[in-house]
Amino acid sequence: MLTLAKQVMEHAAGLPEGTPLIAKELLHLGNRAAVDQVLSRLVQRGALLRAGRGIYVLPVESRFGSRAPSAARMVEALASQRGETIVPHGASAANALGLTTQVPMRAVYLTSGPSRRLKLGAQTVELRHAPVWQLILPGRAAGDVVRALAWLGPEKAGKALRALRAKLPPAELKEVASARARLPTWMAQEVSALVPHG
Repeated sequence: MLTLAKQVMEHAAGLPEGTPLIAKELLHLGNRAAVDQVLSRLVQRGALLRAGRGIYVLPVESRFGSRAPSAARMVEALASQRGETIVPHGASAANALGLTTQVPMRAVYLTSGPSRRLKLGAQTVELRHAPVWQLILPGRAAGDVVRALAWLGPEKAGKALRALRAKLPPAELKEVASARARLPTWMAQEVSALVPHG
């Protein structure tokens, strides 16, 4: 009979890198008090990292020692576990699209779920609740355009769209324009300029 700690570690080892261990999902192994106690002990031993309340993650072992998994992987796994939409913040999207050379210092994501902070070793990952329109088209360049424009604001949106017109394929620009009914008025007006009148 495996100890509860070994069962938890085997379960964690079977998950893809960065997949959060949620205390509630381990109740098939034991009652809540026992599971919480084992998770707490595993964190004290350094076998697990506590990312947030009831959320743990297995550190990644490399030849340089153990490190926290990548924030992007953990956020992606958390989104699918919780059924949330989680996307990069507009500042990250603007940087990825080449609209700014500013590299965001903190890992910030927008979520359909509650705002919260997660710890990944020394790094803090911030999840900010966002309106539905900022979460549209997740994982698509068109969605990144919407989030970048939201971050840049009405004053800089026109210039950004002119720059993007030269960089992005017409299909992506069309996708942004097709979402304009879901966008705030100022952004819908700017985005409408992407579509040739016909």
